[in-house]
Amino acid sequence: MKSFLIASAIASLGIAPAAAGSAARSDANVAPKVASYSWTGFYLGVNVGGSIGRSRTNSQNPLAGVAQNETTYLSAAGAIGGGQIGYNWQVPSLYGLVLGVEADIQGGARSDTVCPHICYTDGRYSTNLQQKINWFGTVRGRVGVATGPVLSYVTGGYAYGSVTTEGRSVDFALPGVSFSLSQTRGGYVLGSGVEASLGGSWTGKIEYLYVNLGTQAPETGSSATVSSRVSDNIFRGGLNYRFGGNSTYSAPIANWAGFYIGVNAGSLIARDQSTYTFANTPGQTSFNLAPNGFTGGVQIGYNWQSSAWVFGVEADIQGANSTDDSTCLYGGCTVTPLQLTAAFNQKAPYFGTVRGRLGYSIGSTLFYGTAGFAYGQTKTTIAETSSGNAGHLFSFKHYKSGYAVGGGIESPFGLFGPAWTIKSEYLFVNLGRTSDTLYDATANLNETFTSQTREHIFRVGLNYHFNTPAVTKY
Repeated sequence: MKSFLIASAIASLGIAPAAAGSAARSDANVAPKVASYSWTGFYLGVNVGGSIGRSRTNSQNPLAGVAQNETTYLSAAGAIGGGQIGYNWQVPSLYGLVLGVEADIQGGARSDTVCPHICYTDGRYSTNLQQKINWFGTVRGRVGVATGPVLSYVTGGYAYGSVTTEGRSVDFALPGVSFSLSQTRGGYVLGSGVEASLGGSWTGKIEYLYVNLGTQAPETGSSATVSSRVSDNIFRGGLNYRFGGNSTYSAPIANWAGFYIGVNAGSLIARDQSTYTFANTPGQTSFNLAPNGFTGGVQIGYNWQSSAWVFGVEADIQGANSTDDSTCLYGGCTVTPLQLTAAFNQKAPYFGTVRGRLGYSIGSTLFYGTAGFAYGQTKTTIAETSSGNAGHLFSFKHYKSGYAVGGGIESPFGLFGPAWTIKSEYLFVNLGRTSDTLYDATANLNETFTSQTREHIFRVGLNYHFNTPAVTKY
């Protein structure tokens, strides 16, 4: 979570006031000065996007007379949509400073189900857990910096939402234990975004939010206890209609054609749905591995332009320190009599993409979608131990390919001069499924581990264009 918030802050401050670099620009590289753009006034709008939960969940269940203490991530995921209303005030005496308040309400079908202990198909014993985030809302402050019709901002405040966590544990011939707890919980939200004019009173935005709704701890009496630290990561685009402010301006379409190179930094969160299948047992374990952390790298690209339409290709290579070292199954991370334990460590050390871009330039702001080929590496280590048995360490490394899809906003970065632009971007990378066999003849181990690599990236990039985009003075 901390890495996402730091990257969000970087993204929000990336589009700096053009005034800081205006003195250094040549008049040959800028468009004529236009009427001032004001963000002051009320607005309302709609949004759509997706969410990826990362709720660290601990289940304690005395199966077969042996204490279990599994830890995994419940990762409710799916599409979301909703509406927002807000008010901005652009401070006249401070160039570009915008203060605001916004409230939103979101709905969407998001759920996740795991079985952190062996779920036997013959019903001998199992532990099924499910979590649903039914809806949520926020009331937030916004602090931003405007460069004419482009506003970058950080945001934070109060969050609330409906969370349902339920499950069922079966212990051989004993009666099953079930629980279900639905709560409307409160917590906090932090994030950032970029909003830009679409012409007239309309604006479009891309935004990331981290929502934390605290720890939900349903108890089922003396048999089992489950606690879940509920958090959600929101990636969404929005459309706003503004009432008031000055939205009548005439900005030239930027010249995006030509080569560019750049750097980027951001955050990565994965939702790697995984299973353990046992060769001599009618059952398997299903769970999520959820590496997250920082990512950074470089990109190179070329754009073609026809009027306001921009067509391009871009390649990038990224390093990352994303890791999940918290997942522990079976008996958890503590060896108990007669009980096998397994501790996981999964990393995504790098990835890269080669993508097409299709965009539309409104003035000097480019809105674009992107999709193409992706490749990367995953590393997984599994440490198994049991009472009276030597530990076993299994390591797997995979180089995989798949696809990437996403979108973003790119606009001039006046601080460094007219050849520089900055972008805020979301990417979804899917590298497919891997399957590995854990085999040890001495310990009679013959197991299969599968994992699906799906990564969500939120990043900001800085580009240098060899064919300078037009930059408008505000």
